[in-house]
Amino acid sequence: MTKLLCIGECMIELAPTADGTFSMGFAGDTLNTAWYARRLAGPKVEVAYLTAVGDDEPSARLRAFVTSAGIVPDFAVRPDSSVGLYMISLKDGERSFSYWRSASAARTLADDLTELPGLRADDTVYFSGITIAILPVAGRERLLDALEKARAAGVRIAFDPNLRPRLWPDTDTMCDWIMRAATVADVALPSFEDEQTFFEDADTHATAGRYAGTGARIVVVKNGDAPVLLQTSEGNSTVGTEPATAVIDTTAAGDSFNAGFLVGLIEGLSAEDAVKQGCALARKVICARGALVEV
Repeated sequence: MTKLLCIGECMIELAPTADGTFSMGFAGDTLNTAWYARRLAGPKVEVAYLTAVGDDEPSARLRAFVTSAGIVPDFAVRPDSSVGLYMISLKDGERSFSYWRSASAARTLADDLTELPGLRADDTVYFSGITIAILPVAGRERLLDALEKARAAGVRIAFDPNLRPRLWPDTDTMCDWIMRAATVADVALPSFEDEQTFFEDADTHATAGRYAGTGARIVVVKNGDAPVLLQTSEGNSTVGTEPATAVIDTTAAGDSFNAGFLVGLIEGLSAEDAVKQGCALARKVICARGALVEV
């Protein structure tokens, strides 16, 4: 049994319905990846999720949701706490988001973390820029130390920078921590549009080179519907993407791509074929509404 452990924050999602009310669900970048990975991976892959939750009813519902999805919950329980929440608003077909996460238990997920549990050589851990953004400085330090220990023991570490400036005090702080987090990763999964905006990369090759320079052995630069740039120790290649039949909602496009790619690597595909699998999964996801869709 091979393990994929995803680390981060899962939030309550309030999504608008046709009758003007809101439906409740759960979502979050690394949870989305875990959810799609569980649907794609075979029975020899265990998918687990590490976070912190409260001891209230929403936290219990989150545990039940994760378990029912076939994901193993590795949850620290923080008394008198809860999970974060966000609400989706629609105006003229465009989505905007409002967040309430200051009291989220996930901000404490690394408070007592010294090492990542239940991992063996050749397992995979996945985390994102949002994972480290929500943590206090001491928590970031502990998480990165635990990831470095796991990597030294033969665990593959995958990182999506997922740049979200609203979670950081300023752009320089964000960029500094993102590049520091990248130093513990074997696999980097940046998105070029964000990297170009905040790191002023001239092209996808500049993005790939920057993450390869931190020690990543595999860099996959996503670029919307443009070809994906893959950089490995064997050199660079581009993988074309097929257009979606009808783009309905791009929410979780990158998260689902990451799931397809990481499951491909875990199950023995070449890096290029894993990219193709990630593209195929993302293409299905953006043809339906919502972060989590049946594929």
